[in-house]
Amino acid sequence: MNSSKLSVRPAPAEIVHRNMRFLITDRPTDTNISQYMEQLKAKGVKDVVRVCEPTYKTGPLEQEGIRVMDWCFDDGSPPPDKVVEDWIHLLKSRFKEEPGCCVAVHCVAGLGRAPVMVALALIESGMKYEDAVEMIRQKRRGAINSKQLTYLEKYRPKSRLKVKNGKEDKCVLQ
Repeated sequence: MNSSKLSVRPAPAEIVHRNMRFLITDRPTDTNISQYMEQLKAKGVKDVVRVCEPTYKTGPLEQEGIRVMDWCFDDGSPPPDKVVEDWIHLLKSRFKEEPGCCVAVHCVAGLGRAPVMVALALIESGMKYEDAVEMIRQKRRGAINSKQLTYLEKYRPKSRLKVKNGKEDKCVLQ
């Protein structure tokens, strides 16, 4: 028997920080999209960010009101600046519109690109990179490779998701 057929898929990992909720998963396929969709709906996901090559049709998700963004970047690498900008923009608008909603992000195994995206959000909200990585690794063992870890260590946040005291009109997190 092929050992890859026996591998156990990691369960989706929910990461919660302040009014932000993320669901990190591995990639779905057209054959398991209905089970994937049930998990997304159960968590109240409105947006799915796909940071790997497409492996499923987005129609079934879109019919359920779940938007899919394709922001693919190289496996094992940190995201390009444009992806980071789009990600932060999505989170600022989504969490302002619906505090406490959930944004899903997936890559192939849910161990590299997707966890890095969530770590960036946590860092932008004021968390130290070490704490962000630890929080993710508690739920997603083996997440974030050494190249990505170095990127997060050197990443300089602009506090775009941080609470801004006294400026409610610009406040994203409460």
